[in-house]
Amino acid sequence: PKMAAAAGGGGGGGGGGRPGLAELPGELLELILCCGVLGAADIGRVACTCRRLRDACQPRGKVWRECFRLRWPSLLKYYSHTDGVSWLEEYKARHNAGLEAQRIVASFSKRFFSEHVPCDGFSDIETLGCPSHFFEDELMCILNMEGRKGLTWKYYAKKILYFLRQQNILKNLKEYLQRPTDQQSFLEGAVLIDQYCNPLSDICLKSVQTQVDDITDKVRKVLRTKNARHPSLASKAGEVLIPEVELQRQVLDAMNCVLYEQLKYKGNELDYYNSLNSYIHQVLIRRTGIPISLSVLYLTIARQLGVKLEPVNFPSHFLLRWCQGKEGSTDIFDYTYIDAFGKGKQLTVKECEYLIGHHVTEEFYGVVTSKEVLQRMVGNLLNLGKRESTDQSYQLLRDSLDLYLAMYPDNVQHLMLQARLYFHLGIWPEKVLDILQHIQALDPSQHGAVGYLVQHTLEHIERRKEEVGPEVKHRLDEKHKEVCFSIGLIMKHKRYGYNCVIYGWDPACMMGHEWIRNMNVHSLPHGPHQPFYNVLVEDGSCRYAAQENLEYNSEPREIPHPDIGRYFSEFTGVHYLANTELEIRYPEDLELTRATAQKIYNSGKE
Repeated sequence: PKMAAAAGGGGGGGGGGRPGLAELPGELLELILCCGVLGAADIGRVACTCRRLRDACQPRGKVWRECFRLRWPSLLKYYSHTDGVSWLEEYKARHNAGLEAQRIVASFSKRFFSEHVPCDGFSDIETLGCPSHFFEDELMCILNMEGRKGLTWKYYAKKILYFLRQQNILKNLKEYLQRPTDQQSFLEGAVLIDQYCNPLSDICLKSVQTQVDDITDKVRKVLRTKNARHPSLASKAGEVLIPEVELQRQVLDAMNCVLYEQLKYKGNELDYYNSLNSYIHQVLIRRTGIPISLSVLYLTIARQLGVKLEPVNFPSHFLLRWCQGKEGSTDIFDYTYIDAFGKGKQLTVKECEYLIGHHVTEEFYGVVTSKEVLQRMVGNLLNLGKRESTDQSYQLLRDSLDLYLAMYPDNVQHLMLQARLYFHLGIWPEKVLDILQHIQALDPSQHGAVGYLVQHTLEHIERRKEEVGPEVKHRLDEKHKEVCFSIGLIMKHKRYGYNCVIYGWDPACMMGHEWIRNMNVHSLPHGPHQPFYNVLVEDGSCRYAAQENLEYNSEPREIPHPDIGRYFSEFTGVHYLANTELEIRYPEDLELTRATAQKIYNSGKE
């Protein structure tokens, strides 16, 4: 190879030949080997040519470190101390982790195509033989592939990454809950919930804390104009609480000025039930939220400025309380109550009751722990998850149930809800049995509901064992002669105007009588006795549409549906290409789709 020749030199023992790599000065040699043109294989070959080049390419040296950095720059953050690291071994480990990740991702389509989510979990991923951050990095590389190809790989890489990150976040949450109460930051707890529900987003406590610190600095600037000698302006402010009520009041006034007047934070009254209101990083971005998320932000800033506010689990409207009397007082009238949702308004006990429209007992004015604050935040997300109807995978409900049961693993009500949800979705039947066994041990009175679910879950497991493979639909079959459209075509609904892509078809409506009646199918000219198509719609829904209601889309576009990669491997610009698993089920559709899409495209250009 040319590299070996260059390494060996050009002129033998002397004469006028050009010097080889081994004869170059050390700094120049290192510069050439680190330039980024040479790959790992090249460096490996160079190192085999002579002792000097082997020394230059030693495993712990700069050349292999630079090779690793150029190939995987995002991984250097995991090395706080680089001395003594064998970069050659790290390179090999990351390379092998990449191969393992690709193998697992490639296997997922075949294993889980017929299930909405993997039915038997991720057991092979849980026993990885490589560092998890290497595996995750390869998954991110797959997700960041440019272009419209690799859709199926991206789909399953996303699912795997979602699972891995949630497992790690759940571990961090359990460690957080085991700490003494005074070491459980309300902000950190809110970030953990945010991370678990948004594992693919770049959310970390450090960046959230930095944004909160920026707001705190703005408050100090306002405070300085009012009282230049205020103790909150000291370098160690926040470490010591301010005892004087009047000085505390000045801090709260400055906070209200910055948050609600300068930065325009406000309670989201118009879109109260949006889950984004519960995620602390979104509260900071959008400057709006619900009472509890805004209270966590308000409380955190106040404590950084030396004012102790406490969370109050007030019904229907989360509040903070500020002590006006003796510290630790049990008299609810010794406190002023703060509504962070209502621009920091300070309320009396009577005004708190006016806020929710009815009288409450004294217990509801008491302070709550960080765990109880998290419980209420997760409870809000649980209720939102139950309300959501467009998400057919119930992801928010599943995530919030995971969080709740991480805090209260023996809560029978939520364990039963989780078992019913998994049963309804047809996922993880073995886990459903484990949950039901746990419920039965905790509360034997649940034997009726448990017995029903156990019986039907066992039947589901047996049916899965008896499955004989996918149904294959051939175009030449006489009963399919009326089917006009094919898999992967971009269509438009004549009546409702939505854009969609076909991912399945039946020669006639295969839904039950109740669905046919509810959807008023008999009012169609051809009724249920015409081909029906499974379509992925641009709004994220999946629908079952009659042939007479669909038409070719003369201006085909990508369909932004979360399940697109489950069925298709590529968008060509005019149609989707079925992945291997879908093509097995509709073997003649691929060529028909190509020909039809090209004809539509050509007619559109004319």
